[in-house]
Amino acid sequence: MRLASRASRLTVQIALLVALLAAATIILLRPYLTDTERIYEEGRIDQVVSQGPVTVAHVEWKLDSLKAYTTLLDKDGEAIELGGPAGSTIIVATLTVTPREGLFLKDKGFSCEATLRDTHGNTWDGQQPFDYPLPTYCGDDDFPFTMNKPRQIAQVYVVPKSAVPNLTGVTIEDFSAHRRVLITP
Repeated sequence: MRLASRASRLTVQIALLVALLAAATIILLRPYLTDTERIYEEGRIDQVVSQGPVTVAHVEWKLDSLKAYTTLLDKDGEAIELGGPAGSTIIVATLTVTPREGLFLKDKGFSCEATLRDTHGNTWDGQQPFDYPLPTYCGDDDFPFTMNKPRQIAQVYVVPKSAVPNLTGVTIEDFSAHRRVLITP
């Protein structure tokens, strides 16, 4: 009888110890596993879309092309100076952007930005070259936007030549919802 009671007591103690360890693990790791803002800040991609269209923050995006250039020409055929380091490559992403219901169009424009990304997690912000044939942002007075009407824009990036083979596409972000979408060519 004594051996049976010790065995049952030991079994209960081991089960209690396992339950306490599991509860402690959940309590300690829960903030790290469910902190969407921290995970977003670390660069997490929520969705990968091939060319699109995809709607992010009431704006529909479609990647038309992603091309590499050594120089860019303006409307008059003159070279556009972007100020990149020697040996860099110019990448132009041509996108079709459509503002959808729910987006506030201030002065017939809105804030839009696509970030170039490679397989190593490196990102490049867009440049805004003067006199490029397409608008390079969504608030240009010469190219006004209207609701539900698509418009082509260009995002221009200056990247090292060694990064060009590893480019995967452009990311579109919704800062308020902590959402990031990668659009691949």
